[in-house]
Amino acid sequence: QVQLVESGGGLVQPGGALRLSCAASGSIFSINAMGWYRQAPGKERELVAVIGSDGKINYADSIKGRFTVTRDNAKNTVTLQMNSLKPEDTAVYYCNAEVRTLMTMAVANYWGQGTQVTVSS
Repeated sequence: QVQLVESGGGLVQPGGALRLSCAASGSIFSINAMGWYRQAPGKERELVAVIGSDGKINYADSIKGRFTVTRDNAKNTVTLQMNSLKPEDTAVYYCNAEVRTLMTMAVANYWGQGTQVTVSS
């Protein structure tokens, strides 16, 4: 089995910064893409940022220039540095990883439990 554990959410004022971290563990052979999605109340889950095993990054247009995603392949971790936060960034943020497992060598998507980010004065 594979587990994704997130940390770092919370309440911040507009213009502030937060850092989210996610660590993958378990029966992992390799990880392809790893990144972050978010879901605001009443809205669908959307991509925030994803980074491939080759380092290629895809950002949502709404966060370009404000958020930075990084990855440590040796530790199976992904981090999202969020700067210049806006009230519209308020959402539950989910870590996602496309994992090839040791047991079956099949590739599957795994999700973290989610961490709340609230941007409010």
